[in-house]
Formats: sequence, structure tokens, C-alpha cells
Amino acid sequence: MSDEKITEHIEPTASEEAEKLRGRKKKSRRSSLISYQRRKGLYGLCFISLWLVGTVIFFLIPLVKSLIYSFCNVKIKQGGIDLVWKGFSNYNSAVNSDKKFMDNLEATLIETLWKTPLIIIFSLFIAVILNQKFKGRALARAIFFLPVIIATGPVFKIISGDITSTGNTGGEQFSTMFSTDLVGELMQFLGIYGISDKMSLIISTVADNIFGIVWNSGIQILLFLAALQNIPPSAREAAQIEGATSWEFFWKITFPYVSPFILANLIFTVIDTFTNPMNTVMKRILDKKNEWAFGEASAMAWIYFLIIIGAIGLITFIVNKFIYYEVE
Repeated sequence: MSDEKITEHIEPTASEEAEKLRGRKKKSRRSSLISYQRRKGLYGLCFISLWLVGTVIFFLIPLVKSLIYSFCNVKIKQGGIDLVWKGFSNYNSAVNSDKKFMDNLEATLIETLWKTPLIIIFSLFIAVILNQKFKGRALARAIFFLPVIIATGPVFKIISGDITSTGNTGGEQFSTMFSTDLVGELMQFLGIYGISDKMSLIISTVADNIFGIVWNSGIQILLFLAALQNIPPSAREAAQIEGATSWEFFWKITFPYVSPFILANLIFTVIDTFTNPMNTVMKRILDKKNEWAFGEASAMAWIYFLIIIGAIGLITFIVNKFIYYEVE
């Protein structure tokens, strides 16, 4: 009798312990799941922490300081900087008094206006060619992307003819190899005369900048290649079944699929052209900075920045109406 009572007393205790153990396992699973999600979040924060610190220290703080300097007369004194509030005086001086800045700004805007479409057209043309199957395709792709790797300041200055600013002497002959008037000589050889001065100036300007156009097209070609390789084979097969020509396939299939990348390349090209250290506006801003006129230099930089933002917004607003998105 006593043994039966003992077993009856032991059995419910074991079952209760089993239920408690199951509850603990469930709680441990929940806690481990939450901790894993938190760990992933911490890993992500650690991964971008250096970028966040660098962005705050080297971008946001200088950006705010330059905005403050643009409204002040900045004087360097022993142990710090003396700021005297001037309002919009620096902006007024940059727009109305500094003729070099406005002339350089106009020249840069005109250059960007005609150079950007040429870079986009050239990049798309080369990307379509490089997307074909032929021997040496990998080498050809490397050649067109090579300028992106070696496009350092001194190299580009030597190639563009600005040999004196690099500290090198005796390199004039090397620079002139890239600036020969081959188009003018070709037109004379073909007997093409009587072109108006304006048309001749446009042709010579484009011809003189052919190397720069090729030099600045590496990233755009790469992006267009990525877009071309994302065209589904089914679209090509359907076009072949319908008897579409290569010209029709380009305009009906290829062009719509790469149109989102046209907008991306337009924005990239505009920013790259505006922020190129070789353009005259950037040189004028740096010259002002070297003259210790930090307030005027900051005002010029902010005017230039707002023009870039406006140009990008206008391009996005116009081009976005003609872009085909597959999700639609």
C-alpha cells in the first residue's frame, strides 16, 4: 500500500518537471531568437560605424562650417578663427563682382550641356559592342575601363596638356600627342571647306575633347554592360520569332531595358563633370581658398553646389518621364 502511494506521488512530480523543462526550452528559444536579431543589428551598426564616424567628421561638420563661413568674414588669427557676420555679402560679391567666377561657371555649364549627351551616347554604343561575343572581348572591356583605374590627377593633367602644373619639365611633346588637330587635317584632306565659323568651332571643340570623352566613359560603359546583360533571353527569342531586325530590337527591346541606367549615368556624368578638379570653377574656388578668402570661397562653393542640385533635379524630372520600368 505504501509503495502504491509512493509511485502515485512520484509520477505527477516527474510530469511537472517535464512540462517545466519544455517551458524553459521554449523561453530559451525565444530569448535566443531575439538575441540573434539583436546581434545582427549590432553587427550591422559595427559594420557601418566607421563610415558614420567618417561621414560626420569629414563631411557633415565641414559642410556646416562652410555654410557658416559663407555668411561671414573669416579671419585667421593666432589660436583660432575670427568670424564677423556679413549676411549675403559674400554671395553678392561672387555673383556680381567676381567676373572670373561667373565666366568660369558659364563655361562649365555649357561644356556639361554638350559633353554629357556625347558621353552617354558613346558609352551606350561601346557597351552594345562589348556585349557581343567576339575574340578578345575581355581585353577590350579592360581597355575601356582602364582610364578609371589610372585616372589620377597628374596623369590626366599630362595627357590633357597641363604639363606645367605637375612639376614635370620637357614633357610637352608627350602632351601634344593627345591634342593633334586630326579632324581639321582630315577635313582639309577630304576637301571640305566653306563651313561657317560657328560650325567649325563646334566640330573642333568636340574633336579636341574626344580623348576626354573616352577617358570619362569607363563607369558609364560598365553600368550599361550590366543593364544589357540583364535583358532576359526570352525577349530576344520573342523578337527573333517576330522577325525583328537588329535596329528594331535595339529600339523596342534594348533601349527600354537600359533606360533606367541612362538616368543613373546622366546623374553620374553631371556630378563627375561638375566636380572634376580640372574644371575652371573648382580652380577658382581653390584659388580663393589659397588667398585665405574662406568666406568668399565658401559662398562660391555653395552657389556651385546649389546649381549642381538644381541641374540633377531638372534632369531627373525630365528624363524620368521617358524611362521604362519593368515592374510597371
